[in-house]
Amino acid sequence: MVWLVLEYLANGDSIDAVLADYPSLTREDIFACLAYASKAAKERVVPVEIRFREV
Repeated sequence: MVWLVLEYLANGDSIDAVLADYPSLTREDIFACLAYASKAAKERVVPVEIRFREV
């Protein structure tokens, strides 16, 4: 459901509009979605070893 909340917000809907459409959610749930998305989008550096074969 995180993706759905983010999609609403990305489309310009307010938190209050999301809460009106999904009354089972709380304002804290919305903030938790944003925190999750922030961590998921954080850049990670993964070292990759490149091996060249001789021709």
